[in-house]
Amino acid sequence: MVDGMTAVGCVWVESFAAAAAARAEPALREHPMAVVTGAPPATRVVEANAAAREQGVRAGMPEAEAIARCPDVIRRPASPACVDAAHRALLDACYGVSPRLEDVAAGLVHVDLAGLGRLIGDGVAVADRLRRAARTVGLPARVGVAGTRAAACIAARAGLGVVAAGDEARALAPVPVTALEWSEEIVAAFARWGVATLGELAALPRAGLAARLGAAGLAAHDLARGVEHPTPWRSWAPPPFWEEAQELDWEIHELAPLMTVLSHVVERLTARLCAAHLMADALELRLALAGGAHHARSLALACPMDASPPLLTLLEHDLEARPPAGPVTAVAVQASATPRRAVAGTLGRLAPPAERDLATVLARLVTLVGAEAVGAVALADSHRPDAFVRARLEPDVWARLEPDVWARLEPDVRARLELDVWARLEPDAVRVTADVADDSVLALRRLRPPRRVSVAVDDERRPAIVGGALAREARVVGCAGPWRVSGEWWDARAWGRDEWDVALSDGSVCRLTRDLRADAWYLDGVYD
Repeated sequence: MVDGMTAVGCVWVESFAAAAAARAEPALREHPMAVVTGAPPATRVVEANAAAREQGVRAGMPEAEAIARCPDVIRRPASPACVDAAHRALLDACYGVSPRLEDVAAGLVHVDLAGLGRLIGDGVAVADRLRRAARTVGLPARVGVAGTRAAACIAARAGLGVVAAGDEARALAPVPVTALEWSEEIVAAFARWGVATLGELAALPRAGLAARLGAAGLAAHDLARGVEHPTPWRSWAPPPFWEEAQELDWEIHELAPLMTVLSHVVERLTARLCAAHLMADALELRLALAGGAHHARSLALACPMDASPPLLTLLEHDLEARPPAGPVTAVAVQASATPRRAVAGTLGRLAPPAERDLATVLARLVTLVGAEAVGAVALADSHRPDAFVRARLEPDVWARLEPDVWARLEPDVRARLELDVWARLEPDAVRVTADVADDSVLALRRLRPPRRVSVAVDDERRPAIVGGALAREARVVGCAGPWRVSGEWWDARAWGRDEWDVALSDGSVCRLTRDLRADAWYLDGVYD
C-alpha cells in the first residue's frame, strides 16, 4: 500500500557510469560500450552497459581483455562531471514525483511515497511514474516499492517491483544473494555455508551470524529480512542552481560544432527542469579553454522558460557577439530555476500566443537590444502621467490582458502587434483601438512619446496659435483648461504640467501640455 502506512520507493540505475555516458551520447545505447580509466597499458574497465556485459565485459577487467572479448566495444573515458550531472538529473526527476528524497549513492535514490496514493494511484502507478520520470532525463531506472528502504532497494535490484508492506521477508526470500553487493568476507562465508538465496540467509541463527561475522553478519541478516535501516532518513534539498556539463575529447575551434554540443547539454538541462516542474530564470555559460583559461557569460532571461530552442538561440547570438578567446575543451550550462505557474483559461476567450512563440520573440528581442531593455511595463508609485518602470515579464502576461480588448481586435491587427508594442500601449489606448467603430465615443489617441510644438499665447496666457509638429500652423478657436498636475516637489525629480484641450481652425481637436519646469509645449494626443 502507498496510503495508510509508510511506503518507500527505490530508484536504481544499473552500471551508472555507463548509463551517464550514454545519456551524454544517446547513440551509445545501441552499441556495446565500456567506461575505462587509467593510462595505457594499465587501462581498466570501470563499468559496461548491458550489450557489453552480454559479451563478457566486466568491471575491473583490463581494456585489452575487454577488446578481445568484444572487438566492437566502444570505450569512453571515465568522467566524474558526466556522472555527477546524471546523478543530479536522477534526483531532479524523482523530485518531480515526491518532495522528500534521500540521496544514497550515484544512481541510487530513496523516495518517500507517503500520501502519493491520492495523487497518483497505487504502488504500481507510483513506480511507473518514477520510471517514466527517470526516462525523461535519459536514464533507464529500475524501481522498487516496499515498506522499508532495505526491501525497496532489493526489490529494485532484483526486479520485484512492488512488495506489500509487512510481507518483505516472504517476497525477498527467492532473491539470489548474488543480486546484492557484499564484502569479500561475507561472499566467502556464503560460499562455504552454501547460502544461495536471501531466504536461506534469513533462516540462519542470528546469534551464530553475530559470532562468526560480527556487525556485518547482523546487517546482512536484517537486509535479507527487509528490516528498516537503523540510520535516520537524510532528506535531500534541491540546489539553487541546476547545471549540465560535458567534457570534450577534442578541442572545438568553431561555433557550429560548439552549438551542436551545447544543444545536447541544454536539452538535458531543460528535460531536468520539466521533470521537476521548473523553468529557467537565468543562464550562466562556462567554457573551459585550452591552456587553462575560462570563458564565462551570464544571460538574464526576459521571462522564465524551459524550451531549449530559444535558450540555444540566446547562447548562439551571445557567442557570436563575444566569442571565446581559445579552443573549447569543456562546456557547462547553469540555470537559476523558478517554479512553473499554471495559468487558468477563460471561457469564450481566444487562446493567448503559445509560450514557445513568446519565448522565441523574447530571445530575439534580447539579442537585438539587450536583456536590460526587455521586460514588462509596470506602473510606478507616482501621480506623474506615463510614469512606469521595467519589470520581469512572466509567461502569463498575455493572460492578464482584458478579454474584450484582445478578442475585439481585427486578426490582421493582432498579427502586427509585437511584444514591445504592447509595452508602449496604455490600457486606454487599447480600448480606443477596440472601440473606434463606435462613432458615439470621443477617443483620445495619445502620442508616445509626445511631440514638441510651438505655441503662442494670448494676454491671458491661453494657447492662441499652434505650430511646429503639426502639418501647418493653426489658430486656436476654442480651448478648455488648464488642468494643473504636479508632484515630487521634495525631490530633484520634481515635475509640473498644465493640460489644455484645444479646438483648432483646421477642424482638429487635440490635447496640449506645458512643462512648467522646462517651459516647453507638447502635443500629447489627438481626439478622434
